[in-house]
Amino acid sequence: MDKCIACGVCVEKCPKKVDDDYNAGLIKRKAISVPYSQAVPLKYAIDPEQCLYFTKGKCGKCAKRCPADAINYEDKEKEITLEVGSVILAPGFKSFDPSKFDTYGYAKLPNVVTALEFERILSATGPFMGHLVRPSDKKEPKKIAWLQCVGSRDMNRCDNAYCSSVCCMYAIKQTVIALEHSNEPLECTIFYMDMRTHGKDFDKYYENAKKGGVRFIRSRVHTVTPIHGSDDLVVRYASEDGTMNEEEFDMFVLSTGFEIDQSVVDLSARLGVELDKYHFTQTDSFNPVSTSVPGIYASGAFTGPKDIPQSVMESSAAACAATQKLAPARNTLTHEVVVAEERDVSTEAPKVGVFVCNCGINIGGVVNVPEVAEYVKTLPHVTYVGENLFSCSQDTQDKMTEIIKEEGLNRVVVAACTPRTHEELFQETLINAGLNKYLFEMANIRNQDSWVHSDNPEAATQKAKDMVRMAVAKAVLLSPLEQEELPVTQSALVVGGGIAGMTAALALAEQGYPVDLVEKSEAFGGNALKLRKALKGEDIGDYVKELANRLEADNRITVHPNSTIANVDGFIGNFKTELNQGGSKKFVEHGVAIIATGAKEYKPTEYLYGEHDAVTTHLGLDALLINNDPKVEKAENVVFIQCVGSRDEERPYCSKVCCTHTVKSALEIKRRNPDANVYVLYRDIRTYGKREDLYRDAREAGIIFFSYTPEEKPVVTADGDRVEIDFKDSILGRKVSVKADLLCLATAIESNKDQELAQLFKVPLDGDGWLLEAHQKLRPVEFATDGVFLCGMAHYPKPIEESIAQAQAAASRALTVLSIDKIKVSGIVSHIIPELCSGCYGCINVCPYGAISYNAEIKVAEVNPALCKGCGACAAACPSEAPILKGFDNHQLYAQIKSALSA
Repeated sequence: MDKCIACGVCVEKCPKKVDDDYNAGLIKRKAISVPYSQAVPLKYAIDPEQCLYFTKGKCGKCAKRCPADAINYEDKEKEITLEVGSVILAPGFKSFDPSKFDTYGYAKLPNVVTALEFERILSATGPFMGHLVRPSDKKEPKKIAWLQCVGSRDMNRCDNAYCSSVCCMYAIKQTVIALEHSNEPLECTIFYMDMRTHGKDFDKYYENAKKGGVRFIRSRVHTVTPIHGSDDLVVRYASEDGTMNEEEFDMFVLSTGFEIDQSVVDLSARLGVELDKYHFTQTDSFNPVSTSVPGIYASGAFTGPKDIPQSVMESSAAACAATQKLAPARNTLTHEVVVAEERDVSTEAPKVGVFVCNCGINIGGVVNVPEVAEYVKTLPHVTYVGENLFSCSQDTQDKMTEIIKEEGLNRVVVAACTPRTHEELFQETLINAGLNKYLFEMANIRNQDSWVHSDNPEAATQKAKDMVRMAVAKAVLLSPLEQEELPVTQSALVVGGGIAGMTAALALAEQGYPVDLVEKSEAFGGNALKLRKALKGEDIGDYVKELANRLEADNRITVHPNSTIANVDGFIGNFKTELNQGGSKKFVEHGVAIIATGAKEYKPTEYLYGEHDAVTTHLGLDALLINNDPKVEKAENVVFIQCVGSRDEERPYCSKVCCTHTVKSALEIKRRNPDANVYVLYRDIRTYGKREDLYRDAREAGIIFFSYTPEEKPVVTADGDRVEIDFKDSILGRKVSVKADLLCLATAIESNKDQELAQLFKVPLDGDGWLLEAHQKLRPVEFATDGVFLCGMAHYPKPIEESIAQAQAAASRALTVLSIDKIKVSGIVSHIIPELCSGCYGCINVCPYGAISYNAEIKVAEVNPALCKGCGACAAACPSEAPILKGFDNHQLYAQIKSALSA
């Protein structure tokens, strides 16, 4: 059952029922149910004493209907030998088991659940079909508490001293979703030590949760105990000032951390891969996806705790690193995919096949799918209707391919989930069946129906009928579309010569492709030229010199110092960029572009910065340490102030690197000057992941940490050669004053906000000026503009090892374009009917991609299909209806509207 997704299909199909209560009343026990240890289903288990297959050698209904192929009674162990050039390890993690913590009552108190179990409660495929109820009595809770750092940042009970990095954000996310799911007023409280919302837009989410009513209490929870005669819970905790408090809750959620499974430890031992003391793979800051064994790489949580965007980035980075040495062998072992010949349907009458999906209980638990399927059979031109459990599963895809062929279908409608994630999958099914992939339409009866109308199944069923009827009306009018093939210029342009830009350029060059690297200054290295040491003590200056030497030695890389981008023309696979180098023009043709223009340190206007010699910033302090300035060794008192210019109204984000930078600098000062008193004034210490070791080392070294709030910020005044810092100690509740010889301000990292460059490449910036990726989780190094990629601090503040990994990831994604000779552009593009065009420039003005130009010779607008993204803005703006968006033309849209109004 390793593949089990806990969808519950097997339990529904199991005919064997048993009288005893196997899971505290959560679900009725059958031969397949939930292990006693799980308060909420995460994975199902088979009871061999009750299973008909084991006792009588028959049944097996569960195996036949399982959408994840998690049950296979005939499965046997197999050994497969593969000859490969490199290996990538991505074994993931397991959630910490809190049953060993008696103080929280997990596994004894039914309403104490882990965050993963609470996720299942919230899920539409979970045991309560997305209804927020507590396990013990199925009542809606009115008060829920979350406890952070369970199984993380803890050396006393579990040896997991590291921070698991993701728990703060997933707890906040769960509070927000819980508030959305609750039909009754709900109070959500998070007990925490430090809120580590250090990712892109994470702090905004945190602040919005506070505004939405979520309580955040900095505290240490002592015990969770039951209230006699009830299923409610009492939480006893110590608040920040040391006072003990008690509060009642209906549910208590344990935000459990990550840990590596023992089977992964055993695998690593067999491969000879070195692990650290926490069993994560041992990597260095400049090779974040390389293991101790040459040719073996790692990604995801195996290299250290991290969230989804960083895991996705690292997976692409590992793919890049793993294939660099294999580049000469590219395409020597590939097999050409044989595509079915496309059937000409131009002379055929429409024969529409409709496949309605249950999506487990995601859709089928709300919408009456059989009723919808019966209704669809009555629609004009529909010649086949099928009902699928999971339309996206591979076996269903194969079945759909055969049905399309056997029934002679020439249009296909799938009523399922979102086309954003599944449209390409179903289009591939059409291709395999010999149909043009654009003869396909989706009705999103999950996101737009069952999810939003889960409280009204009857209305949801009627809406599903309406949506499918509209989809069929459009599908009847669909025509095959052609995808234009264009040659690819197999070279790259990298903009920005910092560590990220140099890494991306070298990665592409080592894959065998020419690269032009553009840097606006004379020297390459960017901000790294001013930094001292990386996370694990590696010398950054030496590494920058090494990268520069490799750039100079590689004849596939052309460097352009003192250069800026003057103009960019073209599209994916065929760009032409004009460079301005010292007043002279130079043109570069390239197939892809990577933007790695970095960021800058914020120069504050507070705390006497720029007015007093004792006040500096991180980069200034690094310069003092690099130059062995005696000011450091003579200092008696050194103070750091965190979040200077970060997490405020002007810059409402966490700069991510500041806390670690402060702790490392503080430790270095203590190493050089053991008698110095070092103080850190902070809002939240965000030494995420394995950086937590540095925070602990700092406390053990005698560095003292004081928290402050934005409402009571420290006050700095001049006192001769020193500065006096006044602040409030939250534990003592009293004002404290320190006269410091050196005050270091942990200032924000600011975006360069290069609007001109963004416009030239037709890529967006977010509200804070950072480059905006296509999708934060699924496409973290790509833009919506095809062929343009991003990496480094231009995307968001990040430490060196993450910048390097993101640069490798950007190179990896760029290789998907460079490694092919020709590229196909989408068939869904605009076309302008010349006879209807009046040359009013309306379409040109609204096109966000610059895909439309005016042909002065024939006095009409024309569309470049390679630049067009099919947004339809031109078609909406034109008063003459001259632009036609193929696949969404006016006849098709009018047919959908007419169908909607005909109910």
